[in-house]
Amino acid sequence: MGTNHMGRQSIRFPQPPVVRGFASVAGKKEREGPLGDQFTATVQDTTFGEKSWERAERRMQQMTLELALEKAGLTDADLDAAFAGDLLNQCIGSSFSLRNRGVPTLGLYGACSTMAESLLLAAMSVSGGYARTALAMTSSHFASSERQYRFPLGYGGQRTPTSQWTVTGAGAVLLGGGERGIRITAATIGSIVDRGICDANNMGAAMAPAAFATLHAHFDDLHCAPEDYDVIITGDLGRLGSEILHGLLEKDGIHADVQDCGVMIFDTRRQDVHCGGSGCGCSASVLCGPLLSRMERGELRRLLFCGTGALLSPLSTQQGESIPAVCHAAVLERS
Repeated sequence: MGTNHMGRQSIRFPQPPVVRGFASVAGKKEREGPLGDQFTATVQDTTFGEKSWERAERRMQQMTLELALEKAGLTDADLDAAFAGDLLNQCIGSSFSLRNRGVPTLGLYGACSTMAESLLLAAMSVSGGYARTALAMTSSHFASSERQYRFPLGYGGQRTPTSQWTVTGAGAVLLGGGERGIRITAATIGSIVDRGICDANNMGAAMAPAAFATLHAHFDDLHCAPEDYDVIITGDLGRLGSEILHGLLEKDGIHADVQDCGVMIFDTRRQDVHCGGSGCGCSASVLCGPLLSRMERGELRRLLFCGTGALLSPLSTQQGESIPAVCHAAVLERS
């Protein structure tokens, strides 16, 4: 039996799936950032007309999916599989947004790496012939995340200099068969890395070693180099995590200009976000807005998308546990 497994952690897709549609939705603060006019849609009311932050996140996911389906000319009935997740307990943002839609669904938790994780699993399903059309989707909301992981907003808790601002945003990609367009040609599945960082307000430092490990494995497994890509994107290490990653790469002799969604989405000099953006919706909205749009226009030919996630929970933090992290990577190419 032939294998499409490359090296220790990577995959080449013999029948690369094609991006049929994509969409991103972002909030008010994200609209005010450098990428504000490049999302599919933005809102001024971050409650999305709902009576709780969790319901607002659910509605944001629904909007994103509907926009992606409209772009692709598809309906719920065309989806053979959905891979979706978010930051909330039991992934209620995703499960509630997809309930009663009749879409076969596999729920995921990869923290902020969920967009990359869902993308590579959807690609595996379509390339392997297990789905004709598959959805990859995730989201985060600043207020729902603060309620769960840190402080209810009414407390006015002090943010440390290393903290990041959870993005109110969502992204969705629809993959299907085809020969032309933006294709997912390869992927690297990350391993879980823990370097003993215990500060939940310093997730960039916790995730940077995982990003380094995945990039190293990707280059080794697929016998490629940074210069083979027009751009390498991580999401979301923020400013400090990006500095740590560049230091690790340079120390290993890898010279790569890696850009980070957490740095790109906000203007850290003008907006009070400390080290930048974070959350599932950070890399999801940047990928499914500015980046895929640039590929669609032909401005980018080959992109390596590396989603990073800090796999902590409120309980593990309260128990003094360190923060494990993971990074998954997907190669997107315009044919």
